[in-house]
Amino acid sequence: MFLILTRAFPPELGGMQSLMWGLTKEMSKNFLIKVFADYQKDHKEFDRNENFSIERVGGIKFLRKIRKAQLINEFLKENKAKGIIADHWKSLELIKTDKKKYCLIHGKEINHPFGSLINKRVKKVLNNVEKVIANSEYTKNLAIEKGIDSKKLVVINPGVDPVEEPNKKSLEKVESLLKIKTPRLITVSRFDKRKNHEKVIMALRNLKQKYPDIVYICIGYGDEEENLKKLVQELDLGSQVMFFKDITKDLKNSLVAKSDIFVMPSIIHKTSVEGFGIAYVEAAQYGVPSLGGKDGGASDAIDHNKTGLICDGNNLDEIYTSLDDMLENKKYLELGKNAKEFVSKFQWEKILVEYKKIFELNLS
Repeated sequence: MFLILTRAFPPELGGMQSLMWGLTKEMSKNFLIKVFADYQKDHKEFDRNENFSIERVGGIKFLRKIRKAQLINEFLKENKAKGIIADHWKSLELIKTDKKKYCLIHGKEINHPFGSLINKRVKKVLNNVEKVIANSEYTKNLAIEKGIDSKKLVVINPGVDPVEEPNKKSLEKVESLLKIKTPRLITVSRFDKRKNHEKVIMALRNLKQKYPDIVYICIGYGDEEENLKKLVQELDLGSQVMFFKDITKDLKNSLVAKSDIFVMPSIIHKTSVEGFGIAYVEAAQYGVPSLGGKDGGASDAIDHNKTGLICDGNNLDEIYTSLDDMLENKKYLELGKNAKEFVSKFQWEKILVEYKKIFELNLS
């Protein structure tokens, strides 16, 4: 049996939730699994449909962490477990066991000044696990820089499920929404500083001169939403930028599938960094190439000049020239074809093989 300890799990939506759900689901095909997850509204119906046991823990954040650790420690005394996999170093901080522990790291949560109190807490947990599983080469190097033992580190990129083909009705809806608008740029992410929608919108003002029918589709929600909408009005781009939120998964997939370039030239904002960027992989499954940022782990998900481009997200001119380069002579078509082939390696079935290698190595 493997225990999976996670603070992020469906039915809550998000990248971390999808990652932990995909890993758990794929592992459950090979191992007996027990999940300890945070309480979510409407979780009962979701949990009932799964073939593994999910124990939910509620309450206010600090007390929840203590109570969850107590339940896990009790469970480990009474049950045999081959190993424990955690989504975050905090999920392991209060766990007392000699069982083999594996911790996933993503970037932002370990990015604290070396020697700070929180950095010492991170090191104490991660230097006492069997393996630290980084989501990209970037995150692995960041961990070493922050004092994590390099011998404990291994890179395993996040996985994706095989793509769901959008239904005809949703595809028709997208065509009626976008009409003759082309070329089509899209970003699916939270509206926060790190994702860099702002610079894309600013580049759009210049791209509009060369491509008068261009459209930029923004799907998501977040703190920067109102600022971005204000910027769109100030730059007179109301006809070029479309905002969507709270839409169905099928409509989201159809909008991605009908787009030409996925755009997310992420930057580092304070300690917030793009550790990998699963959204690039999801777009590539539909044959849509990406423009990513050089800060963070995008280069694990995008093969520069083959499946998309990597640029300096802090440099507006570089964002503009990169997009123009991809749009000119419809270069994005060739990049998109390559991207679709490239990302087959990220399917969960193949990613789990990498996890099994480290389990076998450390369980023998």
